Amino acid sequence: MVFALKVLISAILISYAAWLAGKKPGLAGFIIALPLSSLLSLVFSYAQFRNMDKLNQYAISILAAVPLSLVFFIPFVLNKWLKMNFPATIISALILLGIAYFIHHSFFKAR
Repeated sequence: MVFALKVLISAILISYAAWLAGKKPGLAGFIIALPLSSLLSLVFSYAQFRNMDKLNQYAISILAAVPLSLVFFIPFVLNKWLKMNFPATIISALILLGIAYFIHHSFFKAR
């Protein structure tokens, strides 16, 4: 029941932002850029486990991952000049995101 409630809250937030993107893309982008998923995840995690040490580690991981995850948007920005189609753009974005994940993983594995 609790898991289903978490999924429902998250799905509503994402669906609302996707719907809003068609009407007000600037506002939708701002909403998605907010750390809403991090906020929800931290609250859900604390409510479930009540372990501040793990929660702090989790928050540090998020903080390190945010700048790395921004590489996902580079192909979309470059697409203005490169004129790639959507599949090529999204695949490039996912490849860059994969590289960023391995950088993140290697940093936290070394700790």
